[in-house]
Amino acid sequence: MGQAPEACAAANNGHGECEVVFDRPECMTDKVMHYCPGCTHGIIHRLVGEMIDEFGLFERTVGVCPVGCSVFAFEYFHFDMIEASHGRAAAVATAVKRADPNRFVFTYQGDGDLAAIGLAESVHAAARGENICVFFVNNGIYGMTGGQMAPTSLIGQKTTTSPRGRDPGIAGPPIGVCEMLSSLPAVAYLARVPITSPKNIHTARKYMRTAIRAQLERKGFALVEFLSTCPVQWGMTPIKAMEHIDKTVVQTFKPGVFIDRVTPPKETTAPAVERTAVAP
Repeated sequence: MGQAPEACAAANNGHGECEVVFDRPECMTDKVMHYCPGCTHGIIHRLVGEMIDEFGLFERTVGVCPVGCSVFAFEYFHFDMIEASHGRAAAVATAVKRADPNRFVFTYQGDGDLAAIGLAESVHAAARGENICVFFVNNGIYGMTGGQMAPTSLIGQKTTTSPRGRDPGIAGPPIGVCEMLSSLPAVAYLARVPITSPKNIHTARKYMRTAIRAQLERKGFALVEFLSTCPVQWGMTPIKAMEHIDKTVVQTFKPGVFIDRVTPPKETTAPAVERTAVAP
């Protein structure tokens, strides 16, 4: 936000003019967010708002909210949003997109919503090549409901339901959603990025642009996974939680682009990627 006139004048020794250099995206409301201090949902919400403004999609966007920490995401955007039952965001988004293909449709989901209860919906939407965007926030735990073990909890991670740490002999290893979906030929774009630094946030913008282009160019299913913090349920300060992602979480959930059937190959002689049909 721009400075108040008196603050601006003081900062410029009384000789400067106020200039807005940072503002809220037009598609976002001014409601104070309910997220815990140090959680990156607020950053990711802003990235979504920036992308909607940048692509001029405000009038035709429909977002689908999950159950979980971001259950009230609809309060932070001016465009249309639908609240889906737990895990059903991808199915609801599929219905909206098929009913009105001119809409830009995205889901905003956590790991419990997408990788646990909604795993079947997520996998089959990707397998069908549904022409939707999925913004997947992975903080490795059930944040809102008390810090239980999630499908993405790390091996050895202590949670309220794994107080001695996740035992892969009992619970299996964590599910890598991008790795799992990489084998599906109707997927257009898959990428993962930690939200831990300005550089990584810039990378997140780049990934989101490509995911949105996948839908606008009717290339099919696109998903961007954000490695997010949960300082409260991890029992860490916000800074320690950021460091934990960069030092530990990325060892299991490696960042990068997994599938990109949107960006043209640099070599014009490269063979075209074979794809299955994309859903309407």
